[in-house]
Amino acid sequence: MLIFAAVSETLMTEGHTLTTIPSKLPRGTGIMKAAVLNQIPGELEIEDISIDKPGLNEVLVQVVNAGLCHSDLHFMDAAWQTQLPAVMGHESAGIVQAVGADVSYVKPGDHVITCLSVFCGNCNLCLTGRPNLCRNHSAVNRPDESAPRLSKDDGTAVAQFARLGGFAEEMLVHQNAVVAIREDMPLDRAALIGCGVTTGVGAVFKTAKIEPGSTVAVFGAGGIGLSAVQGARIAGAGRIISVDVTADKLETARSVGATDTVNGAETDAVAAIHEMTKGGVDYAFECIGLKATCEQAWSASKLGGTTVIVGMMPFGEKIEIPGYEVFMMEKRLQGSMMGSNQFRTDIPQMIDLYLNGRLLLDEMVSATISLDQVNEGYNWMREGTVARTVITF
Repeated sequence: MLIFAAVSETLMTEGHTLTTIPSKLPRGTGIMKAAVLNQIPGELEIEDISIDKPGLNEVLVQVVNAGLCHSDLHFMDAAWQTQLPAVMGHESAGIVQAVGADVSYVKPGDHVITCLSVFCGNCNLCLTGRPNLCRNHSAVNRPDESAPRLSKDDGTAVAQFARLGGFAEEMLVHQNAVVAIREDMPLDRAALIGCGVTTGVGAVFKTAKIEPGSTVAVFGAGGIGLSAVQGARIAGAGRIISVDVTADKLETARSVGATDTVNGAETDAVAAIHEMTKGGVDYAFECIGLKATCEQAWSASKLGGTTVIVGMMPFGEKIEIPGYEVFMMEKRLQGSMMGSNQFRTDIPQMIDLYLNGRLLLDEMVSATISLDQVNEGYNWMREGTVARTVITF
């Protein structure tokens, strides 16, 4: 527990614990437990980390729940690099404890979700409606000469993965990293929306903008793929084909909206999709991040079809597609960064969809764990035996 952990009252509703406004709101620096990546490749280590007071534009959040996302695993397994040491995690939901003097968006007691699409609000991309692509990181980070937000007991600065660092009892982030949410939203489900759900649903709604009646193939039935399946269902797709190599995941995909499934370990997925659709799908979504499945998704799309790359591919990886198919068949290859989100408006809409029963999150959760089980949770992810795992603090 935090040295200055808040004492909270809770209530139960529909099987979930909803955390209400804390009865005591901590204000200062303190020590917290956090999962730290100290070397690449490597596992996470649970350490005591010092956390500073909020700066002018910063928000201190008590983390209630955090989701395990495959993106962190890319860094732990050396497919990508990041600054070390770092508190990992980027899918978190919690309660605001304190805010800096210039923070006007949230106040202590607000329930929030954090999102890695931290935006400056002033660059051309932000001002033209593409804040998910903002690269003005200096506007949302502390200056180099300032005290670090996080540090070890010997004074070593600790980075925050994705400018968040969600595998911790508390987070200290720029106010443009959070979205305020309604208090009747269970935080153990809210955490999932911060990355995986926003990415998958957004790829369908905002990147591809699929039309009702479209045929859709989704490669990968993990958290992002299941979210893309749901986005296609909600958008009115006529046929939704989920492709994976794990029978349990394919069963989950059916439970959230897939009309058909293809087990790629047992059959040629591309041939099966062409047979089902008599020529390929209107939209193919790659939600894994592998060269082979990106190329399969391209091949599964029909003449004039669109392939959307949603999965996080290893840095430097290249994909190969036949050039003539681009112009002779008018096929399109489209990237989707975090579902082309504008998370301050998108996430509250997704919460409404969940609470009115249209966006299914309960069905996606395979396990709930404690912080000290985080490496075990990632081992399950490597084995492909879980859809989503949630940490409860």
